[in-house]
Amino acid sequence: MRKIWEFFKGTLVLVTKGSKAYYAWIVSLLVLMAIGAAAYVYQLQNGLIVTGMRDQASWGFYISNFTFLVGVAAAAVLLVIPAYVYKWKPIKEIAVLGEMLAVSAMVMCLLFVTVDIGRPDRFWHLIPKIGILNFPQSLLAWDVVVLNTYLVLNLVIAVYICYKNYNREEPNPNFFNPMILFSIPAAVSIHTVTAFLYNGLAARPFWNASILAPRFLASAFCSGPAFMIMLFQVIRKYTRVEIKDEAIFKVAELIAYSMFINLFLLGAEVFKEYYSHTIHLAPMEYLFQGLKGHSDLVPYIWTAMFFNVAAFILFLVPQTRENYVTLNIGCVLIFIGVYIEKGLGLVIPGLVPDVLGEIFEYSPTGTEILVSLGIWATGLFVYTLLLRVAVPILTGEFYVGDDGVKPVIVDTEFIRKADALAAQSYRD
Repeated sequence: MRKIWEFFKGTLVLVTKGSKAYYAWIVSLLVLMAIGAAAYVYQLQNGLIVTGMRDQASWGFYISNFTFLVGVAAAAVLLVIPAYVYKWKPIKEIAVLGEMLAVSAMVMCLLFVTVDIGRPDRFWHLIPKIGILNFPQSLLAWDVVVLNTYLVLNLVIAVYICYKNYNREEPNPNFFNPMILFSIPAAVSIHTVTAFLYNGLAARPFWNASILAPRFLASAFCSGPAFMIMLFQVIRKYTRVEIKDEAIFKVAELIAYSMFINLFLLGAEVFKEYYSHTIHLAPMEYLFQGLKGHSDLVPYIWTAMFFNVAAFILFLVPQTRENYVTLNIGCVLIFIGVYIEKGLGLVIPGLVPDVLGEIFEYSPTGTEILVSLGIWATGLFVYTLLLRVAVPILTGEFYVGDDGVKPVIVDTEFIRKADALAAQSYRD
């Protein structure tokens, strides 16, 4: 226990020390978090009326972000499978960074669900033995279980990997391998259950399609890995973590396959609705071309379609997939495109028209945007702190001392100065 306590104290030292850029980044995130918290207090005081949601559109910007971020969290499995199932070393070395991204995304998911609840003080009703979780009858109960399980699972895996590397030991396969193998169906389950929440609603024809779950998973394996690729490049540039090009390019190749499946499944759904041309076409018609003069989402969804198709082409061609300029352009296009398609482009059309045929066009208010910015800042804050601990461990700058108890923290600032002096001497 003493070794664990010393490790924990060492991590606290790491997260409180850094460069000026690190402090500026942390302060900026804290400011955004404070603004979001203030906006949420305002929402609590005045009720959900301060949002754009109404009886006709009871889900909005919060649930849109939640749905998108569940996919980002599930995408960690795209690193876990090649790293630990196929033992591919270039990705195995950085798989823990994906696990940490999953933890951060799950924190944001749970926060978005919380702020969407009108009476969060009644959360205790979900606690078993105290309240009634209504498991397994309720799909919402399933969502609570799988989301929290996946969060704890990824957190335990990430902390265990870091602790073992800190001690310069190999993970115990009897403990580690079952968790890794379980994380694969767990990642699939969080997005599958989220899809079931939508397509189980028979009165909402836009969502009531069995194809929704595979669509969710395909899009998840696009947006999450695209974000990871951009993060890996930042981490590689500003830290001593070695991330090989072949690992980044392999993730990009997997994104190309996933985007093809995502576009194919979406095209199949569009064909079914337009070719059959039943009354159930109305939500998709509202999304893609407008309905009875209401067309707020039309420019957004066509922008998303253009971004996704353009990104697919960039990722499909090896020359553009392995060029960092076009690769990063493709990552940005995918992230924005899937965010629109899987966010408001999924949630709102399912509610328009409502079950009485009324058309209500939802748009997020300033309160919703500020609260959402605060939650995104919270997720980035969590990921930053996790990285601040993981990076020195992965680079060997934070490890247990010779006494087997006290941690050693290498003066990375001194190393950076020495490297700069060596580079200058070489140029001279």
